[in-house]
Amino acid sequence: MGTRNVIYGIFGQRAGSVIVGTWNWLWGIPVEQGGTGAVLVAEEALRTMQETVQKLTEAVATQVAAYQRAEQKYVAKVKEYQALEQKARVAMQQGNEEAARLAMSQALLVEKVLPQLKANVEAAEQYVTAAKQKLNREKERLATYRSELSNMRDINEVNQALEQMTRVNNSYNIDSARSQFEQAKGAVEKRQLRTQAMAELSEDPTEKLAADLDRMSADDEISRRLSRLMGSSKPSSLPMADLDS
Repeated sequence: MGTRNVIYGIFGQRAGSVIVGTWNWLWGIPVEQGGTGAVLVAEEALRTMQETVQKLTEAVATQVAAYQRAEQKYVAKVKEYQALEQKARVAMQQGNEEAARLAMSQALLVEKVLPQLKANVEAAEQYVTAAKQKLNREKERLATYRSELSNMRDINEVNQALEQMTRVNNSYNIDSARSQFEQAKGAVEKRQLRTQAMAELSEDPTEKLAADLDRMSADDEISRRLSRLMGSSKPSSLPMADLDS
């Protein structure tokens, strides 16, 4: 027998439930937070309801058996009364008045208890009917609670996943990291612009102009040579070196 059953056995169902609930709180299972602790308490409560329904089922079975015995006793007495009445009738038909009177007197004794037996049967039937209806209602509630407990487990699992995601977001702070990345990117781009500007400022304008002129002259000479090649089928003669030098 588990600790919970021992508590219920000593203090009763109602007080035991309070004690178990208090223990859940002492063990760090606060129901109001709606987390895993609440699911555990719901599971404990569902087990208690299952045990209660089982006991109620046994009680109903006992009542049904008692009703059936009362009904059988009533039916037997009715048959006994009918048999005595028939015995008195037969005795009268045979002219045996003494036997007829004896049988009828016994029938009257049985007849006196029939109303009480019938009332007992009817009362037992009402009790059994009410008990069966209550048992059916409790079974329906129990089935509903089982389904709700399954939903609670699923919801709790989803909540835990969301809480874990929230903890990850809070720990790594994606928005802050994104802001830092954009800041670093901007700093690199600013430095690139600054470096290009400094390079342009450090270049000699006269030297740059001379280099541009040389490049233009070279381009003109290349164009001239290419035009001459296109207009002549003979290879151009190479300029002669100065032999006197």
